[in-house]
Amino acid sequence: MEKLAILWERIDENRVHCFLCAQQCRIRPGHTGVCGVRENRDGTLYTLVYGEVVAANVDPIEKKPLYHFLPGTQSFSIATVGCNLHCRFCQNADISQASKGKLETIHGTPLPPLRAVELAREYGCASISYTYTEPTIFMEYALDIARPAMEAGLANVFVTNGFMTPEAREVIIPYLHAANVDLKGYEDAYYRRMCGARLQPVLETIEEFHRRGVHVEVTTLVIPGENDSPEELRHIASFIASLSVDIPWHISRFFPTYELTERPLTPVQTLRQAARIGREAGLRYVYLGNVPGEQEDTQCPECQNPAIRRLGYRTAAPQPADQCPTCGAALPVVTRVTARQPRELEA
Repeated sequence: MEKLAILWERIDENRVHCFLCAQQCRIRPGHTGVCGVRENRDGTLYTLVYGEVVAANVDPIEKKPLYHFLPGTQSFSIATVGCNLHCRFCQNADISQASKGKLETIHGTPLPPLRAVELAREYGCASISYTYTEPTIFMEYALDIARPAMEAGLANVFVTNGFMTPEAREVIIPYLHAANVDLKGYEDAYYRRMCGARLQPVLETIEEFHRRGVHVEVTTLVIPGENDSPEELRHIASFIASLSVDIPWHISRFFPTYELTERPLTPVQTLRQAARIGREAGLRYVYLGNVPGEQEDTQCPECQNPAIRRLGYRTAAPQPADQCPTCGAALPVVTRVTARQPRELEA
């Protein structure tokens, strides 16, 4: 359904400036922004996808992937169509890119916000994940779910490309408990060429989420010949470590898809090299994705024994999961969610 959008202003000749995401679209009447789901109607901006889900599933939280947040629990996962990026390697392009170039309302299946919360509780989920496409572009819907979800004791999770504005971060952070942010590379030219975006806003989102107390994990899809050089991987690992060596880094294997069907799979050796680079940068928790059996367990940094064991999306976590069962060392794992308190801001 259509709903008045947030985070925009009217400018000259009935154009509107949308500052929800870092595309900062200036939209003419009768047109949408880059995402394809926010339309200017006579100088007023509307979202076209409010309450219209194209995916609603119960997933393991590890599928997001989040390995250090409520391990072993289920997350009610929802999405509308649309995305503010055009990643040539998108694995969900059938829904993320479905809205591009369209001016009419994009229809999914109606799911009112309160019903989404009810379903999450009925299915025994510990959280609601806004995922599959880019949750920033359906922010109005996400906010209307996130508020009652918190009241119901559920956590809110963003699986995001991080390409948002400071204003967007400010409206969601009070309701956000965890986020997996894609850091697709560390060169601005790569972001522009492969995703139609820029690097700096993504770095700022990761930094601000972490600084404000949102549990953050980072994912990098490693594509042969694009972002797989040791130098670029070292830049990514060093950036994450500069925030905290306890932030998990998920290094994911590329499979040919969408507009990159002729590219080869990422060699497993490349991923192992990336993991070594991550550890050399000081990161204590590096995981390989899309490679079953490779570095799925959480190792205790003190005694080096497996603390949380995983096989695919099946997780065997000790109780409590934030303590090594062998040596008792504390682990940076979120095991329960209460009213989230922002971290003390640095001077």
